[in-house]
Amino acid sequence: MEKFLLKYFTLIRVIIAIAIGIVISIFLIYLTSKEPGFSLKSFLLGPLLSRSRLAHVFETASPIIFCGLAIAVAFQAKQFNIGAEGSLYLGAALGTALGVSTNMPAFIHIPLVLLMAGLAGALWSFIPAILKARWKASELVSSLMLNYVAYFFGLYLINFHFRDKEAGYLVSYELPESAWLSQFIPGTRIHYGIILALVFALLVYYFLYHTTTGYEIRSTGFNERFARFGGINVFKVIILCQVILGFLAAFGGMTEVMGIHRRFVWQNSPGYGWDGIIVAIIGRNHPLLIIPASFFLAYLRVGGRVLNLMSDVPAEMITVIQSIIILLITAEAFLSQWKYRITVREAERGSAA
Repeated sequence: MEKFLLKYFTLIRVIIAIAIGIVISIFLIYLTSKEPGFSLKSFLLGPLLSRSRLAHVFETASPIIFCGLAIAVAFQAKQFNIGAEGSLYLGAALGTALGVSTNMPAFIHIPLVLLMAGLAGALWSFIPAILKARWKASELVSSLMLNYVAYFFGLYLINFHFRDKEAGYLVSYELPESAWLSQFIPGTRIHYGIILALVFALLVYYFLYHTTTGYEIRSTGFNERFARFGGINVFKVIILCQVILGFLAAFGGMTEVMGIHRRFVWQNSPGYGWDGIIVAIIGRNHPLLIIPASFFLAYLRVGGRVLNLMSDVPAEMITVIQSIIILLITAEAFLSQWKYRITVREAERGSAA
């Protein structure tokens, strides 16, 4: 029994955390709602009771998967770059600028716009990377500050150079159809970005666990001094993992612009970069585990919106409920003593045998 618990401890811990979070959510909903049964149904089952809502889960999960992968690559090397949000925003803005300024066959236009966005995001992440690699500047601080620079620069670029003044609100010109990602399920906005997200998850998994460079990234994360002693170019690792972060985040943001909005509409930061940090932690920085973690977070987000629209539960309470569930899942110390006791019992049993 102990072997089973130790082998699947992370999964069991997540399930228990979700169960506790749901129990607390039920209590809070009963405390604040005049119709707690309906409110609870809206939150827990709302995304499943409508085709459009279920589709929205997939639509929301797509950029979160990209950002989760981006953060995971950096975190695997113990590089705490949190600049995915800035890279996503600026990359999508520059990709949109290229998209609305050019017109060519779709098989060239789509990859070119995506590549432009990805390279812009990679270049932006290169700044905190070189500051860390060359001058030991904290990538946490520099990437956080650069998020604001990226946001305001992207906002300036769209509003002053590519704004559609006939649209009636602050958006860019519409992308030409040759730069659209097709929506392949009728009656929904599910687009090929979700397919790209799943493909990139497999590619990142292969890169991290089946290539020499991926091994170097993980080794640097385990012990940077040992990696240096073993001949690993830590300077290259620091630069590479953070550049990959920027590329993936911006690529994911651009897929949403091309697949759903068909123009740049973000006057506020969309928040997918921060969601990427959450799913990277939930998925323990494993590319394949980031997929279910992203769908789980997307489900929570959509369930919260349904609860806000359909019930009398205030929006602030929805944020509290989501935060409690996420906090329990991501808390490293949660059930750590239980794991310790199981490990000790298993060790004692092994010694006795």
